[in-house]
Amino acid sequence: MTMKTIYKFILGALLLGTASCKKELANINKNPNATENPQPDYLLTAAQKLTADAYWGVDNNLNSSLLFVQHWAKIQYTDPDRYIFNNSSFTSLWKQLYSQSITDLNKVIAIGDAQQNKNYKGVALALRSWTFQILTDAYGDIPYKQAGNIDSFLTPAYDTQRDVYLGLLNDLKTAQSLLDPSGPAIAGDVIYGGKIASWKKFVNALRLRIALRIADQEPTLAGQVLADIKSEGGGYFESNADLAALVYQDSPNQNPVSLTFDTRQDYRISKTIVDRLAALNDPRLPVYAQVTDDAPHGYVGVPNGLLTGNANNLGLSKTSRPGDYFRAPHAPAVIVSYAEVLFGLSEAVSRGFTTGDAADLYKQAVLASLDQYGIKDATVTGNYLAQASVQYNAANYKKSIGDQKWIALFGQGLEAFAEWRRLDYPQLTPAVAGTLGGKFPLRFIYPGSEQSLNGASYTKAVQHQGDDLLTTRLWFDKN
Repeated sequence: MTMKTIYKFILGALLLGTASCKKELANINKNPNATENPQPDYLLTAAQKLTADAYWGVDNNLNSSLLFVQHWAKIQYTDPDRYIFNNSSFTSLWKQLYSQSITDLNKVIAIGDAQQNKNYKGVALALRSWTFQILTDAYGDIPYKQAGNIDSFLTPAYDTQRDVYLGLLNDLKTAQSLLDPSGPAIAGDVIYGGKIASWKKFVNALRLRIALRIADQEPTLAGQVLADIKSEGGGYFESNADLAALVYQDSPNQNPVSLTFDTRQDYRISKTIVDRLAALNDPRLPVYAQVTDDAPHGYVGVPNGLLTGNANNLGLSKTSRPGDYFRAPHAPAVIVSYAEVLFGLSEAVSRGFTTGDAADLYKQAVLASLDQYGIKDATVTGNYLAQASVQYNAANYKKSIGDQKWIALFGQGLEAFAEWRRLDYPQLTPAVAGTLGGKFPLRFIYPGSEQSLNGASYTKAVQHQGDDLLTTRLWFDKN
């Protein structure tokens, strides 16, 4: 089955994955055109694409997290770039991932059990873990144990962020034990094409990512995750061929960024990253940014958080759009890159969680990021790595890794936002006309619907975590 054919079934799969609040209502609202036995391949495709769309799309990427980390900026309608949001601003991430992605993946897990297909269950557990990781990184305390089971938990309790991360690590360890390249085949996988060996590497990449999320708060537990992976004999990504991404197709299944730029021009590349790349003579600058339409042609970024009038005055034709690579219809929604894994392993060595050469792993990570965008020339890469400001500093590994990881994660707004908060590098300056008193956003605020539909659970979460504000620091983000 081709990817294009699979996409045609996504809408039907979404309908099949939606549960009713009450059994009676479920019976009344049955779709007479829908099968009572949904196929796991369609559900898997739907969950993969829906989650990638939410992760890579407008509300949670272009219009928020990419602005927070100053990869992109707004040249029109600049309120989001000034941190002006309300309790409906971040509804789409919550709604789409809970009501669609997690619901579909729970169904795939159940079907995997029923059909005794451990590979369906393992892949679905891996994807569900990534989905929950996105949610807790963004909001903090979230429904986890009771999520996606509306028949039993109409108003699910929130779990602490610590408990969510630890639960995900257990889920991923289970997924690793289930996945078997010699086991039954799966279909509908538009990320790895059913290659279970690749999913086993992906699971370890997520375990590494989450272990580092908790490292400042729970270093012993984080170290144990690395030890478990080593003792299990599981591997990590070995090249950019292992990169986890959903590669989009032609319209109407093009990359959400491409779809946005078909009708809107209010996004530009941030002056912060343009200036940083230019200062480093970074060969990724022509990939990340497009030269201005008007002469003198060059790379001109927009300062983050200008008043709308001041931003408009800079001119659409005199400022740089993000590069063609990111605006192409088939541009991949990267989930985990080879570079990220290498940066993570370098940090794990620096923290004493595992053995190895932290400086060499860091160097490999930078090279992997360059290679990801086709930059392979040995002279170019050698000159770049030779700069004192690029070389690894063992005395301040968070700065070395944080600065370069921020560059490597360009376009992955939610992941870049999480890592910037965790590593505290690069050191950025808040939006020019920001509305948070010189502070940055540190989280997404909960959807207003949670207050009205799940008020008791919401209230307990806020009492535990802190006020439901953009500036409330999450558990993993230790000072």
